[in-house]
Order: sequence, then C-alpha cells, then structure tokens
Amino acid sequence: MKVTEERIKHGFKGQRMIVLPRKIISDFLAKDHLTRSIYITDIGYYPKAIHHYVERKHGINQNILIYCVEGYGWVEINGRQISIEPSQYIIIPANQPHIYAADKGVAWTIYWVHFNGNLANYVVDLIIKHSKDYKPYLAYNENRIKLFEDIYSQLDKGYSDDTLRYVNMIFYHFLSSLLYEEKFNGEETNKLSVVSTSITFMKQNLNGVLSLQDLADKSSLSVSHFSTVFKRETGYSPIDYFNHLKVQQACQYLLFTNMSIKEISFSLGIEDQYYFSRMFAKLMNASPKEYRNRNKSS
Repeated sequence: MKVTEERIKHGFKGQRMIVLPRKIISDFLAKDHLTRSIYITDIGYYPKAIHHYVERKHGINQNILIYCVEGYGWVEINGRQISIEPSQYIIIPANQPHIYAADKGVAWTIYWVHFNGNLANYVVDLIIKHSKDYKPYLAYNENRIKLFEDIYSQLDKGYSDDTLRYVNMIFYHFLSSLLYEEKFNGEETNKLSVVSTSITFMKQNLNGVLSLQDLADKSSLSVSHFSTVFKRETGYSPIDYFNHLKVQQACQYLLFTNMSIKEISFSLGIEDQYYFSRMFAKLMNASPKEYRNRNKSS
C-alpha cells in the first residue's frame, strides 16, 4: 500500500480507526456460525482527509465500503477513475486493484469499513447491481450514522464474543440501509403508494372478482405499466397477489369457522369450489380439508 508522506506525518485531525486483530478474525469471526457470513475487519472515520491517498496494485482480500458525507474524492478501479461527491458511497470488491484519494481542493470526509465473510461477495454483487458506476447516491440519514457509531463504540470497548456478534448483526442492518434506502428512510414513493392502494382495494374486494383492467383503472395507470410496477415491488403479478390474499382469508375461515369448503369458496367470489381447492393446494401444499385437519385447534 502506498500513502503520501503528509498522510503518514500528520494524519487527519479527529480521525478514528479500529483494525481488528487478525487472530480474532481467524479464530472467531471467520468460524462463528453467526458472524462468518459477514464480518467487519477494519472500520474508521476520516474528517477532511487532506492528502489522503491509498494505492493497492493487487487489491486486498477484503471488500471496502467508503461513504462520503462531505467534500470530494476519487476512486480508480481496474484503471477506471470514478469521482465521489457528498452523499455517495462506493464499494471496492475484494482483490480488485485500486487507488483512492481525497480531492486536492476540498478533501472528503468519509466513513469506511473493510469487511469479509462467506456471503460478502454476494452482498457486494447485490450492491453493485443496484448502483450506477459503483457509486449510488445515498441521502444523509442520522439513523444510518448512528448504526456506524454504535458499531465503532462497541468495538472500541473490546472484542468479547457477544460484542463481535452484536456489532456484525448491526452491520447487516447497515448494509441493508444501503441496499434498500427507501425502506430504511420510511419513504413511500409514488410506486409504493400505487401498490399499497391496490392491495387495500384487493382486500376490500376479496368476496368478488377483479380483473387486471379493474386494478389498473383504480391506479390510473395503463395495464402494462401497472403490472410492471406491481410485480417489481411485490414479486408477484397483481392477479397472483389477489389470489394469495384470497387463500390467506381462506386459511382463517378453515381454522376459525365451521364453514364448508363450498361456502368458503363462494364467500371469496369463486363459484367453482374445485378450482378453489386446486388454487389453495398449489399455494399451501395441502388441500383445504388437509389444511383444516392439520392445523385447526381442538
């Protein structure tokens, strides 16, 4: 690793850094059932990191996360230079040759983490897939910074087994806040509002029949646009989701009432009880009768 002489001599005022002992990593973090999937190896905070420069010609065997909250910098991965601005973070995959540095004019302030684990590469691939040019925009969120601070303060107190498990479970949450920022921030986009409204409409009409056109009209979208938005947010087509809701309601009828299969089918707007039974079995891996006998309380 190459660093500038100024960095070695002066460091960064207010900087914080923890490098976990490698013996702890090999003896515990890489073996423990709870931590071996994802675990932190190094963590730090560099405010106004003037002259910050790191070059690793062969990369390192850890994944690197750099989150810029102020100032500017740049990262070069495999010969490609990427500028970093406030409210952006970047992932550098393990073993990738790279260089990164603070801007010479307005140096960045960064939170950073090195991490590893059995699932680390999979998580990195997910993050890169969700990002653009390795550097997704990430609005400042005080709760996310609190997660980082909690991790740091706990590690600063020592490395007990419970502490290591605790901080790495928090780190899972920290990573999820990067991948799924809208959910973490509690912001409901127009897309989610459309889906939420549609699901409420479905629940209010479980005893009837709704077509895809009915649902699209309710959302004031074209059928194709509505279907695309709905499936992207729920993982299911609108009609499949509506059928899931009907089956969920059927489960309650089977467990908490003495209604016959035919009565339940009719109450859910399905006139053919045999079609209903087939749909139920496909989703629940049991016929309505089997489900009732297996699960109903005595």
